[in-house]
Amino acid sequence: MFSKEESRQLRQQFWTSFGKSFPRKWLLYDTKIKGVAFKFHFDTKEALIALDLEDDLENRINCWEKLVALKSILKSEFLPDAIYEEEYFLDNGKEISRIYLPLGKKVSIHNKNTWREVMKFFNKNMSLFEAFFYEYQDLIKS
Repeated sequence: MFSKEESRQLRQQFWTSFGKSFPRKWLLYDTKIKGVAFKFHFDTKEALIALDLEDDLENRINCWEKLVALKSILKSEFLPDAIYEEEYFLDNGKEISRIYLPLGKKVSIHNKNTWREVMKFFNKNMSLFEAFFYEYQDLIKS
């Protein structure tokens, strides 16, 4: 069991190490679409990448419909195992829409032996997710 401070330090070490191992500017919040952001998630249970829609319901539905229309392209050309969830609840209870790809293995940010695998997963799959977004961003924005 780790103290809060030890856990915080491990998280900081992971993200610093990830940035040094794969130095590039990720799209993340800079999608130029209100309420749409890419996210990396790594905790003591899982690792995943996600595209979150967190805007007001009307804008969320509008953007979600466009992403659903592109689902076959995303899954056939970029991320075959991507999961679409129109109603996804965050740990804080907030409802969002999310397209995500979990690593699919038990990993923990507290276990440095899993870090390299997670970093490679993040780099490979977020790069593909961003490539999809860049190719279809005009359609998604419209």
